[in-house]
Amino acid sequence: MTTQLRGVSCLRLSVLTDETTSPERQREANRGAALSLGIDLADREAVDLGVSASKTTPFERPELGAWLRRPDEFDALVFWRFDRAVRSMDDMHELAKWARENRKMIVFAEGPGGRLVLDFRNPLDPMAQLMVTLFAFAAQMEAQSIRERVTSAQAAMRTMPLRWRGSRPPYGYMPAPLEGGGWTLVQDPEAVAVLERIIRELMGDPSRGIPGKSLAAIARGLNADGIPSSRDHWSLKQGRKTGGKTGGKAGETVVRGRFAWRHNAIKALLTSERLLGWKLTDNKPVRNSDGEPVMATAEPILKREEFDAIGAKLAERSVDNKKTDRVDTVALLLRVIHCAGCGERMYLDRPSGKTETYKCGASIRGKHCPAPVSIKREWVEEYAEREFLRMLGALEVTQTRTIPGYDPQPEIAATLAEYEDHMAQQGRQRSNAAKTAWQRHADALDARLAELETRERIEPRTEEIRTGKTYAILWAKADTEGRRKLMQQAGAHMSVKRSTRGGWRRLDESRVSFEVRDPFFSDAADALMAVAAEVETADLS
Repeated sequence: MTTQLRGVSCLRLSVLTDETTSPERQREANRGAALSLGIDLADREAVDLGVSASKTTPFERPELGAWLRRPDEFDALVFWRFDRAVRSMDDMHELAKWARENRKMIVFAEGPGGRLVLDFRNPLDPMAQLMVTLFAFAAQMEAQSIRERVTSAQAAMRTMPLRWRGSRPPYGYMPAPLEGGGWTLVQDPEAVAVLERIIRELMGDPSRGIPGKSLAAIARGLNADGIPSSRDHWSLKQGRKTGGKTGGKAGETVVRGRFAWRHNAIKALLTSERLLGWKLTDNKPVRNSDGEPVMATAEPILKREEFDAIGAKLAERSVDNKKTDRVDTVALLLRVIHCAGCGERMYLDRPSGKTETYKCGASIRGKHCPAPVSIKREWVEEYAEREFLRMLGALEVTQTRTIPGYDPQPEIAATLAEYEDHMAQQGRQRSNAAKTAWQRHADALDARLAELETRERIEPRTEEIRTGKTYAILWAKADTEGRRKLMQQAGAHMSVKRSTRGGWRRLDESRVSFEVRDPFFSDAADALMAVAAEVETADLS
């Protein structure tokens, strides 16, 4: 009696409105193929809608990727067609490699040659791999052809007045059918209302004595009122979740539930000619043969004079950060200094002809700080340098090198699986030559297993290489950016409180605190300062 195979029905759709490859059509085809092959799908499904196979590998897709990370829960993957799985040879190679290592079956319900079943449960079967290579090549050629057609079509539509090529529209507009076919852009009432509010708050009302607000203040107000950002607005329009992935520290990805309004995003919206209804490519106007901007809509949000007035207002408040007399553009305490009032990082403010200061960065991030802080740059950088060198200046710089270990178990498991599969063929050989070949391969696998079992597991290890240089030496030789990196590598964290009366004459050190938070550097700093204290005590005695 054979055990019924457990299958996962895999559905994928690049464009949610594509009826020819609808999820229900794929689902029915998968069910029919699974039923004829004796595969039980139960309620196991991987449904990835709005996901491109050309831009994501099977392992990167939300639902299919999750199933691939749990291979023990199923025996077969069932797709409608080959292009529902992959669009490149590299992706198919990786999927086939995974299926071979995990001994799975891959089924394509329909295709040019009918149903295709790739059974990787026998890792020695070369035909499955050959079929995969041929079909993956065809899929990749088709994907490339599609990209070329789409690129060519979009380039042509770019110069067509009022014709919108698709994708997410600029904030303030939404797609609408164009008479004669295709799409154009019209005003989005909800987004236009938000833009009108932003412009009204920016410009103020001089006749009533109402001053204009800063972009940071406008961003705070929008966030406080729960108004979706431009990115989240389109997601909600499409019935999708808000937020998503965004950058954090180097090598870190942050996932947010919603995106906040930021002053720089608002400025980008207000200074874009898209508000005039122009088509842009690479942020430059698309022009016709006469040099005129090609219009994307018959309903531009702003007139030229309105757009210019907003630009002039923003220019009044802008600070030129590209002046040639501005040297040392790297702030020493970037990502190191923080406001004690809200915990946000502080930024360097460099007004022309005035004292340079570090300021709380909450407002420029659209947040509210109950006790915003500002402190003189010269004071706080001198303090940070002194504390960093006091803590770690005498510490010798070391480099680490990891020596990899060895674990025979993965190879033992793979060899054993091959041996068990080979043993299942015992007795099927009719000729003496075949029996001899079968036994020779069985003996070879057995010998390999015996040899692997004698090998010991070796754990990886890390060794430190001494450089003979201290952090004080590196600090003296480094420029501002190099010194900042030294502090960041040590996990340096500086917190600044609000000043007290009379604190403008010199630094009140009760306002500031400096520490290194990396465990290794923190322990080293404690040890060095303990030694220094002992030496000082000995000298006094």
